[in-house]
Amino acid sequence: MEEEKNIGEPLLSKIYHEDCPGCKVDQAKELKKDVTFRNIFNIWVVVLCSSLPIASLFPYLYFMVKDFNIAEREEDISAYAGYVGSAFMLGRALTSILWGMVADRYGRKPVVIIGIFSVVIFNTLFGLSTSFWMAVITRFTLGGLNGLLGPMKAYSSEIFREEYQALGLSTVCAAWGVGLVFGPALGGYLAQPVQKYPNIFAKGSFWDKFPYSLPCFVVSAIALAVLIIACVCLPETLHNHKVSNDNIQALESGSCGADKNKEKQKDESILRNWPLMSSIIVYCIFAIHDIAFSEVFSLWAVSPRRLGGLNFDTDDVGNVLAVSGMAIIIFQLGLYQPVQKVCGPIVLSRISGVLSIPIMQSFPFMTMLSGFTLYIALYTAAILKNLFIEIISTGLFILQNRAVEQHQRGVANGICMTAMSACKVIGPAGGGAILTWSQKRMNASILPGPHLVFFVLNVIEVLGVLLTLKPFLTVKKDSPSEQLH
Repeated sequence: MEEEKNIGEPLLSKIYHEDCPGCKVDQAKELKKDVTFRNIFNIWVVVLCSSLPIASLFPYLYFMVKDFNIAEREEDISAYAGYVGSAFMLGRALTSILWGMVADRYGRKPVVIIGIFSVVIFNTLFGLSTSFWMAVITRFTLGGLNGLLGPMKAYSSEIFREEYQALGLSTVCAAWGVGLVFGPALGGYLAQPVQKYPNIFAKGSFWDKFPYSLPCFVVSAIALAVLIIACVCLPETLHNHKVSNDNIQALESGSCGADKNKEKQKDESILRNWPLMSSIIVYCIFAIHDIAFSEVFSLWAVSPRRLGGLNFDTDDVGNVLAVSGMAIIIFQLGLYQPVQKVCGPIVLSRISGVLSIPIMQSFPFMTMLSGFTLYIALYTAAILKNLFIEIISTGLFILQNRAVEQHQRGVANGICMTAMSACKVIGPAGGGAILTWSQKRMNASILPGPHLVFFVLNVIEVLGVLLTLKPFLTVKKDSPSEQLH
């Protein structure tokens, strides 16, 4: 009778440790209590806090560098702006693997708290920069200490059940994308407040001496509020007991030799995991394109008409990006998951990349438009382009986190952040340099002016799309995405 009672029961049942935060999270997932507003909110605000300072400077960076008086000619301003934009990514490239190792050793939460605290301090100092080199150093330090995105990608795939991992990672991408869009909008609205809001900010005041400090102060204040939320509300997902102890208990429960093989596979070198490495390489190609586009778009939009720009002010750029941010929120949180279930992350990313190409090349032709027609064309193209950027990033995030087990996820995302940050060092510097070069060849017969820089961005986009094809991009054999090539 006893044997009959055990028929159909698993030989190995999940063992929970009472004092382990990771086990508490796993219990909540087993009870289907993991899809909660609180978890989505926690991911949202932490990632938003990380992404806001990255791109919030782009609308006013042109004017900030101009005020530093370091550029000899107006055409050289974009190049120097690229160096400031790259400093953050260079710092993050040098430390992301280290932060990933710390996250796997000590937990996701400590790394998140340190990263948010760095935003509070060094983003504030950047707003008080009085020289080009002070701006570069504060951005570099901010990037070096801000290692929270990789752990948050791992966290978002661990806090939800497998069927809801797309929701978790799409939340990361939505928050990240909104930060990269609303950040510039915030910078555009709040930079140079004395000129824009003379009735509130007096000439000769602190805000006149530091005209770019207000957007930085606002972002730092948001980060301070998120820091308090993270310290109190963010649950840890990493297990604090050794895996070897679980193995012993598993053997005592009657597990078979297949578990040993599985454990051996889990401990394979992460660099030999081609599904992971191929998705990282593809992501890096798109990352170069995305960060370069984010900077080039703002610099191009505020450039004078004689240099092929739109002669916008920072408010105009902020309006375009704010509307794009709203579109990203609606799509990522409301539509991405059902669409991704139909198409799969790879196919959806590939389609988005292909559709981005004609949109990208349309931007320099918009200088031929004016008035209402210009705004309709620009808003439509910017919304679609920024939306496609986030769809591609989300799909590749899903592939990366499904390619590794939990105990390697922090390092895996650290490697991804290092590689991506190194590529994003190239993006702003290269984009700014090519934009400067393109503005010096306004009368060229082939790809005159900004046509050149947008064409180069399209070449990178095409390369990324080609790399999403087999046999380069592969999926882990037991991944739910395996059938979705």
